[in-house]
Amino acid sequence: MLVAAAVCPCPPLLVPAVAAGAAPELDPVRDACADALGVLAAARPDRLVVVGAAEPGGPYPEGSRGSFRGFGVDLDVRLGRGGGTASPEARLPASLVVAAWLLDRTDWAHAPVEGLGVGEPLAVERCIQIGRDIAGSAERVALLVMGDGSACRTLKAPGYLDDRAAGFDAEIARALAAADIAALKALDTGLAREMQASGRAPWQILAGAAEEAGLGGSLLYDDAPYGVGYLVAAWS
Repeated sequence: MLVAAAVCPCPPLLVPAVAAGAAPELDPVRDACADALGVLAAARPDRLVVVGAAEPGGPYPEGSRGSFRGFGVDLDVRLGRGGGTASPEARLPASLVVAAWLLDRTDWAHAPVEGLGVGEPLAVERCIQIGRDIAGSAERVALLVMGDGSACRTLKAPGYLDDRAAGFDAEIARALAAADIAALKALDTGLAREMQASGRAPWQILAGAAEEAGLGGSLLYDDAPYGVGYLVAAWS
């Protein structure tokens, strides 16, 4: 059963070494992510599943490795602290690399960790079923959900300016703050794709996992510092 969930954005810029001179600008996001992970730790889970946007998708066992070298930084990470069963070829996608860094930054050692990468085209019904399966996989499951909102909030945003982006992100923020499962399930997949929102599938997996959990939500961060919607929330 799902006992807690944390929602975090997944830009590599969260890592100060990647952000370089711009690193202080994202300190509030990093602090909010640390607070959200603290909620997961306080729930005393038996298992932590990290879900993030990835192409292609796939499972990543504890011990899977990743790197920020593709972003110009000689920094390697691993998912969790256990040895796991990961093969050397099992390289984490970018969203899970950021998650691994966040977990290491907060000294996560509260439960075994597994990763799941999900592709943007994944159908809503499949996302919800994956969430249900995750929730039923252990007595006390925690979920770390990695994904960004729209990438169209400003003229300099990766997707340029789209007048619909602010409203799209505002609805996600409202749903996360209220732990509104129905609203997450009802997200418009076509609009999410147009908004270049990498969090759509992970958020809908959260909705499926939380169906029987009765969790409450708290929004810890909501802004778009580089024209991309970054949202941090905790459910418990």
